[in-house]
Amino acid sequence: MPETDGTPVLPLRLRGPGGRPLRVAHLTTVDMSLHLLLATELAVDLEAGFETYGLSAPGPYVPQLEAIGVRHEPLHALTRAWQPRADAAAGRELLAALRRIRPDVLHTHNPKTGVLGRVLGRLAGVPVVVNTCHGLWAQAHDPFAKRAFVLGAEAVAGRFSHAELYQNAEDRRTLARAVPRYRSRVVGNGVDLTRFRTRPGVRERVRAELGVADRELLVGGVGRQVAEKGIREYAEAAAALAGKARFVWIGPPDPDKPDALDGTADGVDFLGARSDMPDLYAALDVFVLPSHREGFSRSAMEAAAAGLPMVLSDIRGCREIGIHGEHLLLAPPGDVRALTTALDRLLTEPALRRDLGAAARCRALAEFDQRAVARVSLETYAAVARARGLPWTVG
Repeated sequence: MPETDGTPVLPLRLRGPGGRPLRVAHLTTVDMSLHLLLATELAVDLEAGFETYGLSAPGPYVPQLEAIGVRHEPLHALTRAWQPRADAAAGRELLAALRRIRPDVLHTHNPKTGVLGRVLGRLAGVPVVVNTCHGLWAQAHDPFAKRAFVLGAEAVAGRFSHAELYQNAEDRRTLARAVPRYRSRVVGNGVDLTRFRTRPGVRERVRAELGVADRELLVGGVGRQVAEKGIREYAEAAAALAGKARFVWIGPPDPDKPDALDGTADGVDFLGARSDMPDLYAALDVFVLPSHREGFSRSAMEAAAAGLPMVLSDIRGCREIGIHGEHLLLAPPGDVRALTTALDRLLTEPALRRDLGAAARCRALAEFDQRAVARVSLETYAAVARARGLPWTVG
């Protein structure tokens, strides 16, 4: 991916038959994913002149999506968990929506909607069906039954799409037998780099709001309040390092998940969901993400773009952020002692904090521009259209 300073990457100008605007629909489970994970991709689609749709269960982020010009189609029966009766109803809603919208492109995301959308999109006759794998929802240490179900479902659904995009190379290798290389590609992930430019006075203002003293170190993690994010291990490390720093966690509760947490832990302040994340990153001295599973960590990319020294789990989706000892520090997932040791190094070695933060920022500018990732999606749509002989024009 080319080096960038956050300057917009111009989208391809694609048009449908007769030069009409293409209709592109993005399918996720919940509207939060459309807004938080795909906002830049949706914006690039709009800039390209597409009629852009977001399909998901309705929720509080719909007004923000509609404010930028995205047309939201609610799927009321859609849930995040696999529930056969609800999934059947959601499937009927999705088919009805696709027949009503008649999209030229259906781009699916998230585990469950990736499976349902690819199959039903082809059944509905959508000309171009593309899926992005944001991280396989099974790990090597998961029970065999879960791994078999996940990999089996992905293998079947992968036969229905026209192209598969992967955020990390490990997932592509895992599914290589089911998805031919000629219709798969590793695209990485990115964030809106323009949001993380330094602004005078922001750090001081936010730290004052949080009651953090000038010379006090502030450590923070970002993610949903679920055990999968490693919050329990983070809290144990915070307790072991009490007095060396303040520890916060930023992110919304997620009560629908089986591993949901209650947002309380000794030594950690839970700040909840925030809409001013660039300001909060500016206030931090160290970023930590001890997650058990990531597709390609968005919060870590944001922290890198903000120039923060980081401790991340040594897992796929975090290793892609940088090299241990060069851009960040890695610790095995679930290993509280290793996490504590890595955090202690950053808290006690100012030069290491400075060097890792600067290296992370340089890597983010070179590798993590979401607009470049969005352009790959447009290139993929165009390539599928050419291969299928669709009467699109490309400018």
